[in-house]
Amino acid sequence: MTKLTPFNPCDSLLKTDQAIAEYLADCYEDDDPNTFITALGYVARHKGIAHIAEATGLNRESLYKALSGQHQPRWDTIHRVMKCLKVKLQPVAG
Repeated sequence: MTKLTPFNPCDSLLKTDQAIAEYLADCYEDDDPNTFITALGYVARHKGIAHIAEATGLNRESLYKALSGQHQPRWDTIHRVMKCLKVKLQPVAG
């Protein structure tokens, strides 16, 4: 029997901050908003949830829950996590 482990694309595919930012931008374009939230969760776990929790003042367990893609986190949570990760969303005319 093959044992599967959770896959985080940041661990093997996204090696630079630029690659991570492009990944998040691509996920943001998806029609399903949970795609972006899940991707942000992957990046946050890659960078360290404990570090992000401390830097943002958010509860670690709440961050795991908010970034699971199963819930719709508050904009404040998303903004604080992205600021900690030094990633910006830039509105453009589409």
